[in-house]
Amino acid sequence: MELGCGYGRVLAKMAAKANLAFGIDTARDSLVLGKELLGAFSNCHLLQMNAIETALSDGLFDVTACIQNGVSAFKVDPLALTRESLRVTRPGGTILFSSYSDKFWSHRLEWFQLQAEEGLLGEIDLEKTGDGIIVCKDGFRATTLRPADFLELAGQVGRPAQIIEIDDSSVFCEITV
Repeated sequence: MELGCGYGRVLAKMAAKANLAFGIDTARDSLVLGKELLGAFSNCHLLQMNAIETALSDGLFDVTACIQNGVSAFKVDPLALTRESLRVTRPGGTILFSSYSDKFWSHRLEWFQLQAEEGLLGEIDLEKTGDGIIVCKDGFRATTLRPADFLELAGQVGRPAQIIEIDDSSVFCEITV
């Protein structure tokens, strides 16, 4: 299962390797587009629901993934998200979270500046932006979870975790259920 699947860009890769793949998101329009784009995958199902209150059965999935900084981007309590991910993942399964590497900061900030220039989000407040946090003058705020943050989350739910950095861009946290 992918939490925050949007239109299914990543979910398509998962569905190609899984017997059954689920994606959830709160954005109906993204899910409608996803159903169209993922039509070739009969094993792929999209559901509109909140990632911290899925109403799905316990232990349903082998892998629950929340990538592309979803833990921050969802604007929900990361501990509640982790607990719900644990609940829906079978014993012996894996939870996979990701965020940005500190080494990727300049690229990330540039990407946000380009979005601001196009009017997709507010002007960036450069005085308040830094240390992994991007703040816009319209109130938008993008944070980053670092390896220590992921390890703290795993510790709060009493589960082992492994941190892996890939390509100096992403930090992945793998939690064993």
